Amino acid sequence: MATKDVTSTIRDLMLKPEKIRNIGIVAHIDHGKTTFSDNLLAGAGMISQELAGKQLAMDFDEQEQERGITIFAANASMVHEFHGENYLINLIDTPGHVDFGGDVTRAMRAVDGVIVIIDAVEAVMPQTETVIRQALRERVKPVLFINKVDRLIKELKLTPEQMQERFKKIITDVNALIQKYAEKEFADKCVTNVNDGSVAFGSAVKNWAISVPFMMKSKMTFKDIIDYTEKGPEGEKELAKLAPLHSIVLDMIITHLPNPLNAQKYRIPRIWPGEKDSEVGKDMASCNPNGKLAAIVTKLYPDPHAGYVATVRIFSGKMKVGQEVYLVGMAKSQKVQQVSVYKGAQRISMEEVDAGNIVGIVGLKDSFSGETICDPENPIPGFESITHIFEPVVVKAIEPKKPQQLTKLIDFLRRVAKEDPTLRVKINEETGEYLVSGLGELHIDAKIERPLKDAEIEVDVSPPIVIYRESVRSTSPEAVEGKSPNKHNRFYIMAEPLDPKIHEAMVRGDIPSTLELKKKEVEIQDKLIKLGFDRDEAKKIKLIHNRNMFVDATRGVHSILEVMEMLKESFVEAMDEGPLAKEPCDAVKIKIVDAKLHEDAIHRGPAQVIPAVRAAVRESMIAAKAFILEPKQVIRIDVPSEQMSGAMKEVQNRRGQILEMSEERGTTTITAKLPVAEMFGFNSALKSSTGGKGFYWLIDVIYEPMPRELEPRVIGQIKQRKGITDQ
Repeated sequence: MATKDVTSTIRDLMLKPEKIRNIGIVAHIDHGKTTFSDNLLAGAGMISQELAGKQLAMDFDEQEQERGITIFAANASMVHEFHGENYLINLIDTPGHVDFGGDVTRAMRAVDGVIVIIDAVEAVMPQTETVIRQALRERVKPVLFINKVDRLIKELKLTPEQMQERFKKIITDVNALIQKYAEKEFADKCVTNVNDGSVAFGSAVKNWAISVPFMMKSKMTFKDIIDYTEKGPEGEKELAKLAPLHSIVLDMIITHLPNPLNAQKYRIPRIWPGEKDSEVGKDMASCNPNGKLAAIVTKLYPDPHAGYVATVRIFSGKMKVGQEVYLVGMAKSQKVQQVSVYKGAQRISMEEVDAGNIVGIVGLKDSFSGETICDPENPIPGFESITHIFEPVVVKAIEPKKPQQLTKLIDFLRRVAKEDPTLRVKINEETGEYLVSGLGELHIDAKIERPLKDAEIEVDVSPPIVIYRESVRSTSPEAVEGKSPNKHNRFYIMAEPLDPKIHEAMVRGDIPSTLELKKKEVEIQDKLIKLGFDRDEAKKIKLIHNRNMFVDATRGVHSILEVMEMLKESFVEAMDEGPLAKEPCDAVKIKIVDAKLHEDAIHRGPAQVIPAVRAAVRESMIAAKAFILEPKQVIRIDVPSEQMSGAMKEVQNRRGQILEMSEERGTTTITAKLPVAEMFGFNSALKSSTGGKGFYWLIDVIYEPMPRELEPRVIGQIKQRKGITDQ
């Protein structure tokens, strides 16, 4: 298929949403996603057949090819013929390493279906669970591909019966995860099933795959596959001709994953908070190319020739060259300079692209991952922010070695924060350091330290710092009074812990963790009341900020509404910097129960209200027994059984707690919980204590109260680092 033909075919197919599939490829690290993507590209004639599996066409970045892992999410579009008709498949390959999970979360917003790849030998791993959870959270439908089947034959020498048993266990485990994380009404539709072909088996490196419908049609059995594989390379090549991976998988995609017309009907209510019955709401649900423009940026990356390229999923309307579009988050208009579709690392220019497609747009230099795009004359509510499952827990302070490189460093950090919202950059105004927080050491290293080195910006990087949180144990015994500096205004404030059920719902995303309640939010009030929140109090919530709640429980205080914005501002400031060590607060409910205000507005301005309320909030938290929460990682360690004691020793030396252990075929799997503060350098310590054979993966990040005997020391260290003096 010559390029011209591919391009013109893609042009035609883009106008037919029923012929489009937007899909992602997700898996645990090293389960073979990128090799698998290459196979699909080769099958569709985008890269050569011989190189598939070795070329790593989707790893565009030098650092990715050197580390052998995918760090960014790459895009490609391809054409596949099925039952005599052409289909357009837009593919996004995502990273598997947990530190780059933010790229996976963003890719999920752009796609309607995903292929979950699982290594037949390792089976379901912690990261597999995370990616399934991320997909279902965005109402993205999964299908399953069990990879590296050749290893079962060559390394484990399984019989056809044992192979089937193993597959059955993997499929049951995946379906159990789907039932656990999917919303009830979608769970049954999302479950994978071997008989209908929503599960395929194969080997991406050897370019072959099979599924039950294919086996029935071609009369091929697992025994035949074992025979071909045992013949060596010649047999494997023959198998790849008889059962080519790309045709089986692309057929599975077209049969089982939804097109944008069907997917947008049920995905839009989940990802867009606006009115479902508004004109734009209906246009998006029906994927209307002639409707109002609504699209979302899922990724931004710099291109040496074109400046920034934004990857955009269009939900309704169309985008064309020269069009003015409005960026909702930045509240400004920008002009579209180029519109293109992806073909591996190349972009093919198009004049205009309709709803239902994933495109590359040049010209939106001020947008960011998660930005909503619409017509300037018809602004729409922004899409739900793309929230990642884990939050940043590690911070490093960065300073340039040469002051003249400061502006370069600031531009670089600003750009990175735009490309990857899971990296947070902030300036510590007292010390002048730039604080970069990420999901782990490797995350900050790959996305910040390495690119800085490549850009020849020399920096001093501090050792990693842990982000703690502050919370309260009980309700403050009485209201704490806050007096304004001019003594004319008094505020009475109480603090209490937020109900764990409600806090959990915020962590899960059922209730927003940051929200200003201007009008009656009936839906949220009902959810809170169902979780046991007091009905009257639910109506008085004014603000939720980072899973902390501000409630106005005053009665009949004159002009309280005039100072409400200032009260909210002081609440936010107090929650961002808690009373013990100025760390962020979590799960605190602050109530203002009474206030005495000066009748003259000039005497109750921000300079009077904010310091008074902020100090009262902090004092009320201390009265409510404030304490420190420390982040802990729940990890899984795999280690040969004879080396187990070394791994156990490492966990116990670091205040770790072993949650469970199991052994299978000479390998012990330990699930443990360790404080992040003790985790630095854990990887190399684990390797040296297990003779290089211990590996670990992150399952979850949780916050738990810090042991009381350590608290004073840690608070002292944080204060010293931040330069806080006890007044």
